Amino acid sequence: MIRSLACLLIVLLPLHFLGAQSTPRYTTAQAHSHNDYEQARPFWAAYEQQFGSIEADVHLRNDTLFVAHDAKDMAPGRTLTSLYLQPMQQQVRKNKGRIYPGKKQSLLLLIDLKTAAEPTMAALVKTLEPYQAWLAPKGTVKVVVSGNTPRPEDFDKYPAYLYFDGRPNQTYTPQQLERVGLISQSFLAYARPSQEGTFRPEEKEKLREVIAKIHAQNRQVRFWATPDTPAAWQALMELGVDYLNTDQIEALAGYLR
Repeated sequence: MIRSLACLLIVLLPLHFLGAQSTPRYTTAQAHSHNDYEQARPFWAAYEQQFGSIEADVHLRNDTLFVAHDAKDMAPGRTLTSLYLQPMQQQVRKNKGRIYPGKKQSLLLLIDLKTAAEPTMAALVKTLEPYQAWLAPKGTVKVVVSGNTPRPEDFDKYPAYLYFDGRPNQTYTPQQLERVGLISQSFLAYARPSQEGTFRPEEKEKLREVIAKIHAQNRQVRFWATPDTPAAWQALMELGVDYLNTDQIEALAGYLR
């Protein structure tokens, strides 16, 4: 009897490991800190977990970019420069030109413009200019502009260190696509998951289709408004989403590890 069970285990173990390997291995490099400025320690909490993407919403007021979800939440000292650019510069200097120590890993900084595109973009260019040496394509921090973005035909009017957040239903010329650093969409456009974060088969199929379309363009995909549960994280990994959207930095980091 014992011998039979041992033989059965020898047969089943390779199948078990094949199944486990069907989902690509994810690390915190595929984690996105949604509305990162609402964390108790903006930038640092996600950075210390080696997240691959961090999001900051910005509002323009008097030539300064304040970080906040709504205009009423703007506060002195909570600027894009003080909360993100200065700490990043500190780490880049410490790590001899790289954002993460001893790693090839880059960091995507998603800047969501909440005020009008043209003046906010002008202020963003002015704000980022002193830091461009460590911004992609030269460096390891990639700035992707979201929210009130310029029209695709205007992408080339802006410096090469600015990329833009695309949409799945938008058609881009090859030149415009070169400036698209990420493609994002609301998760609710495709699925209404259960309270636990599980998806129905037809919802998974819709998500597979849009993910395949984006990957065929050689671009990465992120969904916002995703369920923030282990069941949803696992389902999204199985579907091949490039960035897992979370407000729970430590919980997702622990899950991925």
